[in-house]
Amino acid sequence: MGPRLYLFTPPLGDPTAFADKLAAALDVGNIAALLLRLEDADERTLVNRAKTVAAMAQPRGVALLLDGRPELAARAVADGAHLDGIDALTAAIGALKPERIAGGGGLKSRHDAMLAAEGGADYVMFGEPDRHGRRPPFAAVIERINWWAEVFEVPCVGYAGDLGEVSALAQAGSDFVALGDWIWTKEDAPAALVAAAAKCLGEPVSPAVSK
Repeated sequence: MGPRLYLFTPPLGDPTAFADKLAAALDVGNIAALLLRLEDADERTLVNRAKTVAAMAQPRGVALLLDGRPELAARAVADGAHLDGIDALTAAIGALKPERIAGGGGLKSRHDAMLAAEGGADYVMFGEPDRHGRRPPFAAVIERINWWAEVFEVPCVGYAGDLGEVSALAQAGSDFVALGDWIWTKEDAPAALVAAAAKCLGEPVSPAVSK
């Protein structure tokens, strides 16, 4: 089985305003996980918003991960959390596992990535933008994924900054390919871009979006 897709949401306030776009994208198929990024709010509001998105993702077989906020994962019925940086991952992993997924990104070195795997991370992510939108050079991301795929059994996620990077990440050995904000901001419908990415991975897509 080839790589599967991992979608990021944009930072969301009220997710109901985003529901139609999200549902259409999730219906494409071959999507393993959805990373939910939420705008700041009080805890009750955040939990309720996460539950709204969980009710869309989980019945479709898509795992819902919170971007940070591991302390809310259980209350929000999320499947886990994605932590940015080895320190955040190390601090949260004991509370998340074994019931929930603990994913690690923002890993600035090979050493950090190895620490994440040794600490029990369920996956590591390479190439995603930092909080300021900066990414490593794509050649360095490919090199890191090649190294990881050859040495480690822990799955890795390669972040695609555009459609043209999807195939290269898969060929390098990514177990999952992440699609970020660009699928929501392009003029093309998000579902069409997700379908195009799925085709790059050689996967079938829903007939409604494959035309």
